[in-house]
Formats: sequence, C-alpha cells, structure tokens
Amino acid sequence: MSNSKDLKKLIRSEYVKCAKDPVYFMKKYCMIQHPIKGKIPFHLWDFQEKTLNDFKGHKLNVILKARQLGMSTLTAGYSLWMMTFHEDKNILVIATKQDTAKNLVTKVRVMHANLPTWLKQSCVEDNKLSLRYRNGSQVKAVASSDEAGRSEALSLLVLDEAAFIDNIDTIWAAASQTLSTGGQCIALSTPNGVGNWFHKTWIEAEDGLSGWNFIKLHWTIHPERGEEWRQKQDTLLGPSLAAQECDCSFITSGQTVIDGMIIEEYRETQIKEPIERRGFDSNMWIWEYPDYSKDYIVSADVSRGDGSDFSAFHVLDIEQMKQVAEYRGKIGTKDFGNMCVSVATEYNKALLIVENNNIGWSAIQTIIDSEYPNLFYTSKDLTYVDTARQITNRYRSADRNMVPGFSMTQKTRPLVIAKLDEYFREKSVNISSQRLIDELFVFIYKNGKATAMSGYNDDLVMSLAIGLWVRDTALRLRAEGIELTKRSLDYFQSHQAIYDTDVENENDSWKMDVGKEKEDLTWLIK
Repeated sequence: MSNSKDLKKLIRSEYVKCAKDPVYFMKKYCMIQHPIKGKIPFHLWDFQEKTLNDFKGHKLNVILKARQLGMSTLTAGYSLWMMTFHEDKNILVIATKQDTAKNLVTKVRVMHANLPTWLKQSCVEDNKLSLRYRNGSQVKAVASSDEAGRSEALSLLVLDEAAFIDNIDTIWAAASQTLSTGGQCIALSTPNGVGNWFHKTWIEAEDGLSGWNFIKLHWTIHPERGEEWRQKQDTLLGPSLAAQECDCSFITSGQTVIDGMIIEEYRETQIKEPIERRGFDSNMWIWEYPDYSKDYIVSADVSRGDGSDFSAFHVLDIEQMKQVAEYRGKIGTKDFGNMCVSVATEYNKALLIVENNNIGWSAIQTIIDSEYPNLFYTSKDLTYVDTARQITNRYRSADRNMVPGFSMTQKTRPLVIAKLDEYFREKSVNISSQRLIDELFVFIYKNGKATAMSGYNDDLVMSLAIGLWVRDTALRLRAEGIELTKRSLDYFQSHQAIYDTDVENENDSWKMDVGKEKEDLTWLIK
C-alpha cells in the first residue's frame, strides 16, 4: 500500500513538473525517430532549450534557421506538450505541401505513441493528418491555400518553411484573425530571398517594429558541426543552395534573376543620392547632367498611371554604360510621352525607346505627334533592329515593316533578360539608383518566368533591360555596318574599273549609240 502511494505521489510530482516545463517534459519522456539510430530519447541541445523557452514566453515567434537543427521536431514536441497538459488546444500546421505539413504531425504522433501510459492522453482520432484527444485538444496538417486557417479558432499556428509558402500574405491575413483571442504563431523557415512575407516579418522583428520575437539559428550553433561539415554541404548542395540552407542569409538565398551577392555588391559600392530630384512628384532622379559630347539612350516602360504599376525610364550614357537619370512614378500616358520627349531632347536628342505594349502605344503616339526625330523603331518580324538609321521614308518596303517602339514578345523577352543578367555578371553597367536595386532583389524566376515577386513591381528593371539589349544590339549592328562599308570601299579601290574612261564624250549623258553612230538626244526636251 505504501509503495502504491509513493508511486502515485511520484507520478503526480512528475506530471506537475512536465506540465510546468516543456523542456523537462521533452528531455525526460519524449522519444524521436532518428533516421539511422531509430527511436531515441529527445536529448535537447542548449539552443533548443532556449528556443523552447522563447515559445513559452512569446506569442509570436519567427525563426530564421539553418537546415537539420531539429526545429520541426522541437515544434512538434511543443505542440504535444500543449495538447497533453491543456484542454481544447487547437493546433494547425500549414506548409507548402500537405506531405510537408503531415511530417510534423507524424512527429507528434510518434512522441505521443511512446509516452508512458500515465502521461498519454486518450485519443478519439489518430491518422496521418491529425491527432485529436478526448480533452478537446488536436493538431492537424493542411497544405497552403487562400482558405487555410480561415474560420479556425487557433491556439497555435505553425507555418513550416514559411518563406516557401505561396500566397502566405493572404493566409496570414486570414489566420492571424483567428489568433486574436490569445493564440500563438511559430513561423520557421530557411531563407528564400528578400521581399517575401517571411523576410519582411523578420526585418520588422529585428527592427522592433512588430510584436514578433525573432530567433536566428545559424549552422554554427550546432555543437557537432564545424568547418569541415560546412564545406561538405558546398560539395553536396552546391555553393548557392548550401548558402541558403546553412548560412541564414536572405541575400544569397532565393531565385533572383540576378545573383543576390552581385546585387548586394552594387548596393554597397555604387548606390548614391541623386544630385537633383525633379518633376511635380520629385520622382525623376538625376545623377549627371547632359554632356553635349556624349550620346544617350532613354528606355521607357509605360503603365496607365492609375494602377499598381509605375511608368519608368532610364537615361543611359551609351559609351560608358552608366545610369545618369531615372524616373519612376504614376503619371498619365500622354504626360509620360511628353516627359520622355522633353528628357530625351535635353540629353542630346537621345535615342528614345518605348515598349509598345497596349498602354505604350498611347505614349508612343504622343511622341510621334511631337515629331521627335530619334524614336526607336523595330521590325515587325524582329529579324533586325536598326538604331543607326531612323525611319525617314515611310514608302520603302523595308520601312513599312518597321513599327515604332520596342516589342516585348515571347521571342525577345528571354533575350532581354539574358542581356540584363550578362551586364550585371560582368559588372559592365554602372547603377546609382536604390529604387532599381530594391526591384532587382525581388525580381525572381517564378514558374520559369522572370518577373517581380507577388506584390512588387519590375518597371525599372524591365526598362533598364530593354535599354541594355537595344544598346548592345545597336552598337553591334552599327559596327557591322561600318565594317561592311569599309570592305566595299577597299574592294572598289583594289579593282580596276570595268569601264573604259578614254571613250569620246564619256561625260556627255545626252548622247547614246544608235546603230553605228552617236545620236544627240537633246531633241527630247526641246
């Protein structure tokens, strides 16, 4: 009898300790599934214990982590602790795919199955996607969707690999309302570039602008990892992916069209304040005034002026390949066309390139009406681009196949993007604009297409890319034309004339051979 009482007292004491402290509960009673060793006790590292205490002490936690630090397992253990020692806890796991979310629930189920009987709650539902207790607490997994988390009264929301969840802004807007009664959120992820919800949430947390607690877990925090392990990751994953998975760097991660390290180098070494901010909205930034000994390009991308996109243009020094001015703002198409003419005229009647999309035609028509003499034309079939010779004769057959402006098509877009990447990789273009750098950080490959990240713009990026491609193509064609002319002249100079210049009346164009005699043709005009 005494032994029975002592056992009950011991169990009661252990139960209270576990209920008070999730660290004690996990270290003492939770089992995890090791990929090689099988089921083993969950021995927590110091950084894992600290993270658990952060979970308990903060409502909102955002975790920037390296791979294989056991954060998903730790979150699963914390979820089990909440469910075991609290009634009616509703825990939802959202991930990029249902299988990813299911993995975390599986970890909860494994820990639950290996608890001692006196700790284990009675189940009313236990399957691959959910675990529900008789005390009303449950955990379930769902794939990311706009409706995920909506109409749920959540105690804990887990966003697993949050940086990779599509439309997470919409998901968070809906799910966050369900946490208003005191629920918690754990958003954990390796980085995936800048500009997305996870990145913005992390930056705001670091700057103290939100209620989020931020936890950074670099690969060096793991006591069993050293430089040899890190170098091995480079070999296994490649430098770029290894940087994403191990170094907790937003810049080196993600699928930016231009390498993040190159963009960061530009930001640190070239960005500077404009010497003048011009216009009614002060959105035209100038770094250099016109030099009348130089040639310039003005490349423009047009928007309606009343939507989320911006109209934008760059002024580029052709020879030095330097950005000397830039505009980005919301302005009507007619006003934008007039502005382009004004700026192009100021910069030595620069070659004016305007993308001729649906909206662009309105600005182009304004430019044509103003009789601007150096508007860029391109061939309808895009077999050639001639910027050395602008159109002056609308009746020539070749000219009739030319259209004003630049045509962005399925054929030209990949070429334009490739040229943009080439210029930045070779560091052949000089950039001064912070606005442009900001757009480059969120200019990504999405489903194989280069485009701005959801919620961002690429107007400055695309107008620059068009200018770079045309500039490169124009100079190449002009060089080819000069070389062809030189070859023709050399040919004529090196060959004897095929006509006999010693014939009588060689310069008399009014005489011609008729039979065996010369006939005077002046009678035709008398």
